[in-house]
Amino acid sequence: MKKRKMLLFSLLGVFVAGVMWTGYVQWLIHKAEGTEKLQVTYDVAIVLGAALRDNEPSLALKERLNHALAWYEQGKFSTIIVSGGYDYDEATLTEAEGMKGYLVAQGIPEERILLENKATSTYENLLFSQHMMDEQGFRSAVIITHSYHGARALDISQYLQYEDPVISTTESEVLWMPYHKGRETLAYSKWKLDQWYMKLN
Repeated sequence: MKKRKMLLFSLLGVFVAGVMWTGYVQWLIHKAEGTEKLQVTYDVAIVLGAALRDNEPSLALKERLNHALAWYEQGKFSTIIVSGGYDYDEATLTEAEGMKGYLVAQGIPEERILLENKATSTYENLLFSQHMMDEQGFRSAVIITHSYHGARALDISQYLQYEDPVISTTESEVLWMPYHKGRETLAYSKWKLDQWYMKLN
C-alpha cells in the first residue's frame, strides 16, 4: 500500500511538472508571436526553411518568404540567406533552392540571395547561416519564421551568440495552430535537452 501511494505521488508529480512545463513553453511561444516592427536596418535576413511541394515552396513556406519580401521592399536588409536542405531522400531540390527560385520570381536579384542548403534542423539552419554571415562579414541579422516557431529560433540564436538577434514572425492562414503549437512544445523540449547535452560535452 505504501509503495502504491509513493508511485501515485510520483506519477502525479510528473504530471504536474509536465503541465507546468507545457504552460511555460506555450507562454514563450505567445510572447514571441506577432510581427516585429523593424525600426533599423540589418545586414541580412535569414529565412528558415520548410517543406517544398513539387519543388515549389509550400503555402506555409510562401508565408515566410512573403514576409521577408515585404521587409526587403522596405529596405530593412539588402541580402537574404535562405536556409534548408533536402526534405527527403528523393528530393531533387533543397528547400533553399526552392526558396531562392520563388524570391527571384518575385523580383529579388539572384545576387542578393545566399543559399544555405545543408541544414536539416532549426539548430543547423542558424549555425550554418551564422558561418555564412562570418564569411560575408555580416554582423546583424533578422531571423524570419512563423510565430509558433519564434521562441525556439530566438533561444537557439542566443545560444549560438548571435549579435543582438531579432526574430520577425508571421502568422499563418494555412497551418492549423493547435497542432503546430502542441508539436512545438515537444520540439522546444527536445532542443533544451540537446542544449544541455552539448553543454556537457
